[in-house]
Amino acid sequence: MVRSAINFLVNAFPLWILIFSGLALAEPGYFTWFSGSFITYGLGVIMLGMGLTLKPEDFKLVFETPKWVLTGALLQFSVMPFLGWFLGYLFNLPLPYTVGLIIVASCPGGTASNVISYLAKANVALSVTMTAVSTLAAIILTPLLTTFLIGDKIEVSTYQLFLGTVKVVLLPIVLGVSINRYLPKFTAKLLPVAPLVAVITIVLIVASIIGQGRDELFQSGLKLAGAVLTLHLSGFLLGYLLSRFVVKNKQVNRTISIEVGMQNSGLGAYLARANFVNPAIAIPSAISSATHSLIGSIAAGIWRNEKN
Repeated sequence: MVRSAINFLVNAFPLWILIFSGLALAEPGYFTWFSGSFITYGLGVIMLGMGLTLKPEDFKLVFETPKWVLTGALLQFSVMPFLGWFLGYLFNLPLPYTVGLIIVASCPGGTASNVISYLAKANVALSVTMTAVSTLAAIILTPLLTTFLIGDKIEVSTYQLFLGTVKVVLLPIVLGVSINRYLPKFTAKLLPVAPLVAVITIVLIVASIIGQGRDELFQSGLKLAGAVLTLHLSGFLLGYLLSRFVVKNKQVNRTISIEVGMQNSGLGAYLARANFVNPAIAIPSAISSATHSLIGSIAAGIWRNEKN
């Protein structure tokens, strides 16, 4: 009964994002307390939960099907970052929103993609592997891509971005993998609630950022929402179509599509808040979380009922 309730709450993740984002717009004070170090530690907890699901041998999929994994990683760190840069200018967004869009587009796949892959009857093992690989690659690639695409538009430190990514990505994942390997009984107790903790934390991060940026959102929210929606729709579509040139397997194509279209928005929000003074830079990440979760849920509903 408890397991079923947890699964329901986790699977309804897009609904919670929409509900609490709306509440944050109406009553921002309910959520703005969740900021600063709360976001840092919250994201670390999410990454720890991801690490708990992994074992060193899980990465064997990288060697068994390198074409699948590398295709997903290549599309993740090429299609999305340059789409973020292009759409910022196409929609004529204010500079803080353009920078924020580039940051979230340069992030790796998020853990929510694993849930959506499960719901879509895609290749969950491949999704988890691609998320892990892209997350580790992001330690180097996210800071480099972000600073390259932002250019001299705004001052940004690649080194500080790198340190922030190491702190909230690499260390918690290594800790989680170590706990899983050396304390399997303890891990077994944590795993059932880890997805729910991740959902609650992401919802709080998103609601907090939307609450803090409510005024800016009301001023140019439609343009920003349009840019974020286009970013993720394009990511899903191009992830699927481009991967078809390399892999003729619909289940794998769906998995890559989900992985490319869904970003680790929590990491984007953290990097924006930790490295830039303007709080508006974090808002695209907050909108991104709600947007890609909704698109992913719709895609999962369609693919779940399709025959391969």
